This record gives sequence, structure tokens and C-alpha cells, in this order.
Amino acid sequence: MNAAASPDERIAYFNGEMVPESQVKVSFRDRSFTLGDGVFDMTRTFGHRIFKIEEHVRRLYASLRYVKIDPGLTPGEMVDKSRQVLEANRHLLGEDDDYWVAQRVTRGVQRVDGDIGPNTDAPTVIIACTPLPLKARAKLFRDGIDVVVPSVRRTPPESFSPRVKSHNYLNLIMADLEAKAHTDDAWAILLDMRGFLTEGIGSNLFTVKDGVLYTPRPQFILEGVSRQTVIELAGKLGIKVVEQDIDLYDLLNADEAFLTSTSLCICGVRTANGRQIADGAAHGPITRKLMQAYVDYVEYDWVAQYLNRLEE
Repeated sequence: MNAAASPDERIAYFNGEMVPESQVKVSFRDRSFTLGDGVFDMTRTFGHRIFKIEEHVRRLYASLRYVKIDPGLTPGEMVDKSRQVLEANRHLLGEDDDYWVAQRVTRGVQRVDGDIGPNTDAPTVIIACTPLPLKARAKLFRDGIDVVVPSVRRTPPESFSPRVKSHNYLNLIMADLEAKAHTDDAWAILLDMRGFLTEGIGSNLFTVKDGVLYTPRPQFILEGVSRQTVIELAGKLGIKVVEQDIDLYDLLNADEAFLTSTSLCICGVRTANGRQIADGAAHGPITRKLMQAYVDYVEYDWVAQYLNRLEE
């Protein structure tokens, strides 16, 4: 480790060294800061155990390949470094707390004597832990999520593939700001340029109709690892899953709807644009069945982990 951290300070991996988070200094000339020229991925822990780190790193390297950035680490090394960062920070977790574990790679610091093109010497690589916002999101598991479909459309694959988890989130941020102008707790789900529902910031959409799960086609979204986990669990439960275009009509007429994300795993949608989904329940029967299957799969009751925060 490069320098000693205070007992309550988290440790991060920064360009080859393990350092206290306060010593992670990214140059103002870093292309991710000036141009959004970087990618990242993020998993979470369950009971302090990291979840599907290999799958998340595989997706990170697919993003890196698309944007032509070489991180200078093999996927295996990125997995190992991520585990090391978690181990360095595990002692700071409370018994019922968990982390996001993120890997961030930028094209690096732009050389002053270069032109606007990608003129850098080395990438910037950061791996860090962040406590999950369990208390802030606990009420979602009691009440359900209110979805708003904003006027902002999702960046089309003809412009930049939404399958890349890039640092340039302004498209999703502007959509989320519009949604939250309706209500502070709203989650945006964007339409694509054809008028079909896609995704929100870090979240994928599922609807349920007549016992069948529907979710948008992968060409127009970032395929979440949690999304794929739900698809696999549904298969084991004998629930049919269809990946197809979904519009607002489908959502408003669904029997159930839910979002998946790294932190939430699965959480039910109760309204869309202010209108109840079915009876407006936080979680429908199939959603609850999948939530329980997810809990069993990770051998940790993350639903209770959230709900317990309501008592704090």
C-alpha cells in the first residue's frame, strides 16, 4: 500500500497502487473528466460476499473493446484487484451493510502538446467500494417504484451503443431530472427513438402479462447482470421470458412490472406516469416469487436488508 489510511477510511486501487481514497487524485485533464471518455462496471456484495464479479468484469471488457481502451490489466487481474479492494475494506462494513464494488477505466490524461484526438500515455484505472444506499431506498421495497417516462429519448445504437456502460451519463441524467420534476422519488424509463421503452439509470424493465415476463431487446439497452440473473431464475421456475419491444401501452396494461439493478436486484413498479400498474401493489405475485428465488440464489435476504432500514 502506498500510504497509511486512517482506520475508518476506505482503500482504493489507483493506477497500480492500493491507496487511501483521499489520495485518489484524477487530473483535470483526464479525458473522462473533460469528455466523458471512459467506461465502468459495478457489482455489489451480499453479506459482504462479492456477486458475479467475473460476469461484471467480462461486461467491462466488452465496453473497453468497443471504445478502444486498453486498461493494461487482463480480465483475471481486474477480478483479482477487485477482490483485494473488497478485502481491504470489508472490516468497515456493519454486519447488515454491503458495498458497491466498481471498476473505472478512462483513456487517461490528455497530453498538453497533443491535439483533441486521444493523445494519452496511459489509462486511468480505479477500483473502489461505496456503501449501498440501503436506508435511502428502503421505502421502495415497502411502497414500490413510481416510473415516469420522460420526453428525453435513449441514445440510439446508430449513434453510440447503449450496451456500453460509459462515463457519459448525461442522456440518462437529463431523463432522470425530468422524471424527478414530477416527483422526487420517480425513476425514469426512457423511450428509444422508435417509441419503445428501454431502461433507466442502472435499471432494466420487466413487465408481466398472463404469466409471461417481457423485457426490452438487448440491442437497445445495457444488459444488466441482474437482468440476466432474473431471466435465468425465471427459467428455473418455469416462467417464460420474452425479449421484445415494449411500449407504454404494454406497461400500463401489465399485470405486474418491476425493475432490476445491481443494488435493488428486483423491485416492483407501482405506477407509470402516475397511473397504477394493475392494483398498484408494490410487488405482484410473480415479482415476489422471483424476489424470493433471487434471495435463495445469493443465500442472503437482501429484501429484509432494505426493509430493516425502515425501522432506523
